[in-house]
Amino acid sequence: MGAHVSRTDFEWVYTEEPHASRRKIILEKYPEIKKLYGYDPLFKWVVTAMVLCQLLILPFVKYMSWPVLLIVAYCFGGVINHSLMLAIHEIAHNLAFGHNKPLHNRLFGFFANLPVGVPVSISFRKYHLEHHRYQGDEVIDVDLPTLLEAKLFCTTGGKLIWLFLQPFFYSLRPLVVRPKPPSPLELVNVVIQVFFDAVVVKLFGLRALWYLLLGSFMAMGIHPVAGHFISEHYMFRKGFETYSYYGPLNWITFNVGYHNEHHDFPAVPGRRLPEVKRIAAEFYDDLPQHTSWSAVLYDFVMDPDIGPYARIKRKHFGLKS
Repeated sequence: MGAHVSRTDFEWVYTEEPHASRRKIILEKYPEIKKLYGYDPLFKWVVTAMVLCQLLILPFVKYMSWPVLLIVAYCFGGVINHSLMLAIHEIAHNLAFGHNKPLHNRLFGFFANLPVGVPVSISFRKYHLEHHRYQGDEVIDVDLPTLLEAKLFCTTGGKLIWLFLQPFFYSLRPLVVRPKPPSPLELVNVVIQVFFDAVVVKLFGLRALWYLLLGSFMAMGIHPVAGHFISEHYMFRKGFETYSYYGPLNWITFNVGYHNEHHDFPAVPGRRLPEVKRIAAEFYDDLPQHTSWSAVLYDFVMDPDIGPYARIKRKHFGLKS
């Protein structure tokens, strides 16, 4: 299965996550960044256009052979669905309609979720906000690979398989390592999604639903846009736990590549994150950064110093409930 990774444990640190302190320092020097807070009025129209784009292609899917369907799903539909997942990420931060309209954001999350095929909008939010607040916490941050993942997928071939199966690990890991009772809105999310999927099958056939589901699956695995899953927090340089990417794929991913800026200022919508970097350039220019998400995936697989163990972890000091 190829070379074995050199690491045998995660990188344990005893400092707080870096973003809250850096945010405080930056705001002391550049208080005008607060003017960038709030929702993006263009966001809802971009997301609506992407959803409609997926709906408009469904009548044509039944005429596609399976090889053509897979190519279209990988190169087109999957990219849109991945962008919609990142739209759900923006919505989780209430950046579609603002913090004073939480229900509007949740309902729009249901809408953005539709072409993805699997109900994720509400569940993602309740875990993702903890990832921001407790980054690296061994118990709370479910973005961290489990010890079992790190031990099983510790060779070149193993890491390649892990990337391919990443949609399952990313989606199911929270339910296994930190299960929470489903909220009423999660159940609503499930009902709406199942109804939508049934309507797609009724109107356009089962192949149309497979087009949506396979696109979502493939674009979360070994795919250029999925490189952000690895680039954001895997430790490519010792001691650094968050990395930004400033390349062109940000144009179709709501600037999720500006990840240091996002963690420093989660109240700033993706479209305005480049302005954060421009204003506070001296805080970001010298941080390690990635120039290619595809290169990130390649290096993750081929570099023995990188793998599921290459994450910074912190001990959980909270009281047991």
